[in-house]
Amino acid sequence: MELQTIGLTKKFGPKTAVDHLDITLTGGVYGLLGANGAGKTTLMRLLGGLMTPTSGKIVWNGRNIRQLGEHYSQLLGYLPQQFGYYPEFTALDFLLYLAALKGLEEGVARKRCRELLEAVGLSRESRHKIKTFSGGMKQRLGIAQAMLNGPRILILDEPTAGLDPRERVRFRSLISAFARERIVILSTHIVSDVEVIADQILMMKGGQIVECGSLGQVLEKMQGRVWECPAPAGQAQELAAAFHTGSLRNTPDGIAALRVIADASPMPGAVRVPPNLEDLYLCYFNTDGGHSEPIPRLEQTGLREKKGARMR
Repeated sequence: MELQTIGLTKKFGPKTAVDHLDITLTGGVYGLLGANGAGKTTLMRLLGGLMTPTSGKIVWNGRNIRQLGEHYSQLLGYLPQQFGYYPEFTALDFLLYLAALKGLEEGVARKRCRELLEAVGLSRESRHKIKTFSGGMKQRLGIAQAMLNGPRILILDEPTAGLDPRERVRFRSLISAFARERIVILSTHIVSDVEVIADQILMMKGGQIVECGSLGQVLEKMQGRVWECPAPAGQAQELAAAFHTGSLRNTPDGIAALRVIADASPMPGAVRVPPNLEDLYLCYFNTDGGHSEPIPRLEQTGLREKKGARMR
C-alpha cells in the first residue's frame, strides 16, 4: 500500500500552491501542519482527486490515479473543511443516502451507518434532523460519512474543528483504531491533536514539505533550545520582541513563566524544558500566511526546507 506524489505541482495563476512535491505515504496516520496559505487544502484536494495538478502526478500502488479513475474514488474517504448536507434529512437517512451513492448494499449500509453513528456518539440522535444539530454534531456526522465505505485512504481537513475536548478524544481513538492498514491524512490547526495521534508529522510551508518524520524525529533538532523563563510584568513583552516565544503560564506569586526558543539561556533563571510540536510550529510559522522564514538559529541546527520527503 503506497500513495506517492511525483513532482506534484498546482498553480493558480502566478501563485504556486503546491510546489514540485515528492512524498511517499504508506500505512498510518499522517498529521499535516501548516499556517493558512501553506498549501495544505490544495494538497488534500489533489490527493482526493478533486483537482487536476498543473504538472506531476499522484500514484497509487504504482499506477497513476488518473488511469485508475472510478476505482481510485472507491478507495477514498474525504472530509472537507465544510461538507455539504441536507438539513431536512435525519442523520441516519443522510448516511444511508451517501452509502447508496457509494454503492453499498442496503443491508451492509444500514449496519455500517449504525456502527458509525455509535462510534461518533450520534446513535441517540440518528432520527433527528441535521438542521437541529450543533456545529460539533455536524462535524462528527461529517467524520462518519468519510468512513462509510471503509476507505483505504482517508483524508480529513480540519476534522476536529468545533469538537469539544471529550469529542476530540473520541475522534482520536476512532482514527487510531481505523488507521490500521490504511493511510489517514489529517490536517488541523490543533497541534495537540497531531502530537497525540500522528505516526508521522508533515509540516508544509510555501507549497513544500519542510519537515517530516515521527514526533521524536522532528523534535530532535529542538532539544536543548526551549526554555521556561520567569517573566515579571513587562519583561514578557521584551522577551517576545527578542525571541520566538510560546505559551505564557501565570504562577500564584504573580510571576509568569514564558516559553522561549533560544540557543543559549535568554535570561537569568531560565530553565531548559522538553520541546513540543507547538514550539517547532512557532519556529516555522511566526507570522500569518505560512511564508515566514525559519529563524536563523533553526537553520544553523540543520532545519532547512526540502523539496520532498519520503516516509514509511
